[in-house]
Parts: sequence; C-alpha cells; structure tokens
Amino acid sequence: MKGDRPTFVPQVPVSSARVPTGPRWLLPSALAAALDPERPGTFRRSGRPRRTVRDWAVDFTAFFLAVAIGITAAEELSRNSGVPHALAVADQLIGALACAAVWLRRRWPVGLALAMLPVSVVSDTGGGATLIAFFSLAVHRPFRYTAWIGGVSLALVPLYFWWRPEPGLPFPAAVFLWTVISLALFGWGLFVRSKRQLMLSLRDRARRAETEAALRAEQAQRLAREAIAREMHDVLAHRLTLLSVHAGALEFRPDAPREEVARAAGVIRESAHEALQDLREIIGVLRAGDPDDAGRPQPTLAALGTLVTESREAGTKVVLDHRVTDPAAVPASVGRTAYRIVQEGLTNARKHAPGAEVTVSVAGAPGDGLTVAVRNPAPPGEVPSVPGSGQGLIGLTERATLAGGRLEHGATADGGFEVRAWLPWG
Repeated sequence: MKGDRPTFVPQVPVSSARVPTGPRWLLPSALAAALDPERPGTFRRSGRPRRTVRDWAVDFTAFFLAVAIGITAAEELSRNSGVPHALAVADQLIGALACAAVWLRRRWPVGLALAMLPVSVVSDTGGGATLIAFFSLAVHRPFRYTAWIGGVSLALVPLYFWWRPEPGLPFPAAVFLWTVISLALFGWGLFVRSKRQLMLSLRDRARRAETEAALRAEQAQRLAREAIAREMHDVLAHRLTLLSVHAGALEFRPDAPREEVARAAGVIRESAHEALQDLREIIGVLRAGDPDDAGRPQPTLAALGTLVTESREAGTKVVLDHRVTDPAAVPASVGRTAYRIVQEGLTNARKHAPGAEVTVSVAGAPGDGLTVAVRNPAPPGEVPSVPGSGQGLIGLTERATLAGGRLEHGATADGGFEVRAWLPWG
C-alpha cells in the first residue's frame, strides 16, 4: 500500500548518541536500524532494514504457529459434518494462502491486516494468520491504524459465529471469548510498540543530552576565551602604552638630559616588569580557572591612586576626583570593575588624545551605587587612527553588565570623549 513503510527508521544525525541495548542480532531490525542507522549493512538497497537473527527466528515461529493453528482448525473442520466438503477445501486453501502471507507482515502490516479482515469471516484455518497479522499491525503502525482495523475486526466477530457457529459453545460465549483473545493480542502488540518507542525516546534524550553538554562545554570555552582576552586587553594594553610613550620619548629626544633618560628607562623597566607580572597572572587564570586564584591579588578601588600616579609619570595629565564615602566598604568585584574601567579610559586617552588632560571621577555610597567617569577634551592636534579600536570598550560594557551595572561611552559636545559607568553597591 502507498505509505506502508517501516515505522522505526527516523532520520537521525550521524552524531546521534547510541543507547546500549546489547548485540544487534537480538534486536528487531526496525529498532536496530533506528538506533544505529549509520552502521554498514543495516539497510537493503530498497531502503528497508535487513532482518536480524531475531527477526528470522520470530518470523519462522509466527509462520509455524499460524500453520499449527490452521492444521488444528482443518482437523476440527473435517470432523464437522455440517460443513460441506467444497467449503472445507476452500477454507483450507484460503488458510494456506493466509499462512504464506504471514511473511509479508513486516513489509505491509496495514495491507496484510486489511486483507485478513474478510479471511477472518470466511476461514477457520486462517484464524492463526489473522491474529498474527493484527498483532504485527499493532507493533509496526500507529494506534489509529490499530483502532480502525481492530474495531472493524471486532465488529465482524458476531457475523462470523452467526455464519459458522462453534459446536458445543453458545453464541454469546464464543463471541466473548474471541473478543477477549483479540483485545489481548492487540494490547500485547501495543505494549511491544510502546517499549520500542521508549527505547527510541531514550536514544533521543541521550542524543539531546550529549548535544547540550557539547554546547555547554563550547560556551564555557568561549566565555573563558573572552574573559582571558578581556583581561589581556585591560591589563596589558595599559602597560604597553606606558612603554610606548616612554620609548617614543627616548627615540625622538636622544639628546635629552641624562636624568630624564634614566627616569624614562626606569619607567620602561617598571612597566615591562608589571606587564610580565600581569601576563603571569593571566596564565594563572588559564591554569586555575578562577581569577581570584591567580596568585597576585586583583586590583581594587584602593589601587586607583597608584594607577593615576603611573599615568602621570608617563606624561599624561590626570585629575582624580575621588568622592566615595567609604572606599574600604566597596565590594571587591565592584572595585575591580571600576579599576578596569578607569584603566581602559586612561589607556584610550593616551592613544587617541595624547597631550589632553584626563578627568577621572569616582563617586558613590552604599545603596546608591558607584559612578565612574573618565573624560577627556579633544586632542590638541591631529591624531592618526589606531587599528583595532573599540574592542576594549566592548569588553568594558560586558564587564559592567556582568557586574549588574551599565556603561555608556561616546563623544562629548566639545569634541572630547567620555566613558561613564554605574555599578551596584548594595
């Protein structure tokens, strides 16, 4: 029949998870094909699953069972004097064809069950084949097929016993007995189908769990890489700009006084040493997985003075407006975020507005939050564009958002630039 295809052969990705179900030859072919569709030799050229050893054993058992029931019915039929000889021969012929058709129960379960409906009315010897066909229908096809065909077969039971009464058994008892047998067979088939669907659902759950675990691992790796990149940019960019400023001064003023050269060389040495320490700290983050376990203590709000001093020594004019009621009470995570914001703001001012005065404002109180602002006017002259600009501000925005705050940045009315952030301080 059209659309009469194997049921348990869904499209499964190559990377689907496998449910441990034992040797493949102990599984039904349809279930084995659904659980492991990529295995060589699972399907025939026509696309249907190949029979497993279990399938062959079950099919032979079903065929011999149908034949045994047919032979028993034929003997009973031969002893029934009320049945004409021609009708008995026709019954046996129909029963033999029905037993042979049992081999088609996997390929066309719906078509076989429909063909067995008239057989169940006219043939005694085809009764075993009819029951096997109905059982196969319940196993291999959705419930709606079982409900419709099973309902029709149960409705035909009274007609059969009215036309072919059972000797020695009252009509109501015969109808009741056959109805119970049919319902039990349909129920058994539905139970087998539900077990197979449960196994497939477990396979799908395992596949989804495996995919979700891979996605979580990938996301964790991506977040770790972003955190490391943010730390490297926030920390090393500040140190390297100091190195660049002093190295540039030595390059353009080789005739500077000996004291200035020595001071610039000392700053370069200190900045290189600090950059090396920061790099070791980031490597510690890679090894430990937690910035707090990196070795050196992380900078907090109390280190702003040192940061401003370093920038002033590098030649940047910095005005610090520190109006925090209780700096020691600022949470470490909030203070660290504020420090990184100021650090990045000073780094950007040195790169994009050299020679301009930078104003750093930090204010706040418990319950009001902490406000951090870094602003600078327009640079005094033309400044060449710096490649890769803007990445630090993106990292700062993410850092402030992760801390529960917000960060805004942009040009000011006088042509300068301002970075303003608010961080929660409960």
